[in-house]
Amino acid sequence: MAKRRWDDLSSGRKTGRLTLASVQVSLAVTAWTDLAFRPAEQVNGSKLKWAAIIAVSLVGPMAYFRCGRRPVASTPAPAG
Repeated sequence: MAKRRWDDLSSGRKTGRLTLASVQVSLAVTAWTDLAFRPAEQVNGSKLKWAAIIAVSLVGPMAYFRCGRRPVASTPAPAG
């Protein structure tokens, strides 16, 4: 199977690939930012491990948001 060059793709396929790449990069940056600012006690496992997992395609950031974060304990609002 011959590799397709960018110039050989239709405009619809180019748009689709650029959209998917934008979503992937946005999710990864959001996940890495969350991981960087989240205390280690609120992460399931090693932060270094999750940083590497986030780099894996679309699956990594989704796995981090689904399984990597512990829920933050909410404090009750003051009565009054």
